[in-house]
Amino acid sequence: MRAFAVGAGLSLMVLCGAIATPERPAVAAGYCPDGASHRVAQKVPAGLAPAVAKTFGVGVDALDDAAFVRCVGAKLMACWVGANLDCGQANTQRTLPGATAYCLENPGSPGIPMAATGHDTIYEWRCDGPRAVAGKIVMPVDAQGYVADNWKEVR
Repeated sequence: MRAFAVGAGLSLMVLCGAIATPERPAVAAGYCPDGASHRVAQKVPAGLAPAVAKTFGVGVDALDDAAFVRCVGAKLMACWVGANLDCGQANTQRTLPGATAYCLENPGSPGIPMAATGHDTIYEWRCDGPRAVAGKIVMPVDAQGYVADNWKEVR
């Protein structure tokens, strides 16, 4: 009976360990130790480059000045700049000088290109006559003000 009790206790410990939340990846634990560090996007430190490159399926050399990391709580997040990706904080302004200028030259245009609005705006833009109008949100923003879809968790 005693062996059963020890075995049952051991099984309970193993079972509890299986249900417990998974541990954070070591790379995140080292860079985001307290859930409050590194909340602002920074260039990828050399020690994190292999993990970030693996996240995006690219070589480490492809990250040169084109990738950024930041912490979201205990998670390490990375962004790799692409053709239309912006890794900086999103622009949530509802008036943009570039959009205004575009509408003055193209009144009534049903859309305003990113070349005029910038790639960091979260809105769909159009011209109401010569006036630029911010429409629906097309890029959701996370709690830190970054375009959520541009960032991936580094594991």
